[in-house]
Amino acid sequence: MAGNGNLRSDVKPGLEVDIVLKQDQRTGKRTRGIVKDLLTNSPQHTHGIKVRLQDGQVGRVQHIIGAGGAE
Repeated sequence: MAGNGNLRSDVKPGLEVDIVLKQDQRTGKRTRGIVKDLLTNSPQHTHGIKVRLQDGQVGRVQHIIGAGGAE
């Protein structure tokens, strides 16, 4: 279940994802974590669905890894 994170229907709490934090948007540096909450309400977003990770970091999904690390 790999994806690019632009569709809200593909992103669910508990998935392991790579996100780009606001301060990392210029460099494109990715941060990996587990989705806690979906913050984007629209069905899709060109820059990625905004999520909050379990550790509290907020960013836009760039890549879906899978359920808890399983590809």
